[in-house]
Amino acid sequence: MTDLVKVRKISTQIEEVYHEGGPVLEAPILRGSIIAVVDNPYAGKYVEDITPFMEALKPLGLKVAKQLINALGGDPEKICSYGKGAIVGEDGEMEHGACWHVAGGYAMREALGQAYAIVPSSKKVAGVGARMEIPITHKDASYVRSHFDAMEVGLPDSPRRGEIVYALVMTTGGRPHARLGGLTVDDISANDGLR
Repeated sequence: MTDLVKVRKISTQIEEVYHEGGPVLEAPILRGSIIAVVDNPYAGKYVEDITPFMEALKPLGLKVAKQLINALGGDPEKICSYGKGAIVGEDGEMEHGACWHVAGGYAMREALGQAYAIVPSSKKVAGVGARMEIPITHKDASYVRSHFDAMEVGLPDSPRRGEIVYALVMTTGGRPHARLGGLTVDDISANDGLR
């Protein structure tokens, strides 16, 4: 990491989903999140050019993307959905969370090797212990309806006033009992990130 990126902690959570009230799956769908809690170098003041922080976050993005893939079994080809998000502590601003768009999104694409769809995201400014829902879509086609989902992330002690929580989420499958039609994984053909 650089002088601008000071990490207090990294936390990973993995869920094994066997069913959602319907038939038990042959193999569980894995859903994972990874959170990096970092100091906000711009907390408490307005800084016009914050792109140095966005650039400095890129190695962290790649590090946590690879860690999450490993926690989900280590095979990038088994990851099919993703999302990202940021919770900015009270002394920061929404734009500080937006620094994760490049650092988090492109890192996941690089670590996965192939990912055509835009990485859905959310961000907010909030107090310690705040949680957020991160939207999830299929990594190659945003319109795959079975993979529209979300994952809640957060830590009880974060973000402190001068911190930012940066998060990535990935899954090895869509909703366990998706049955509402729409574009399916097998029908992905355009390779345009949408269909």
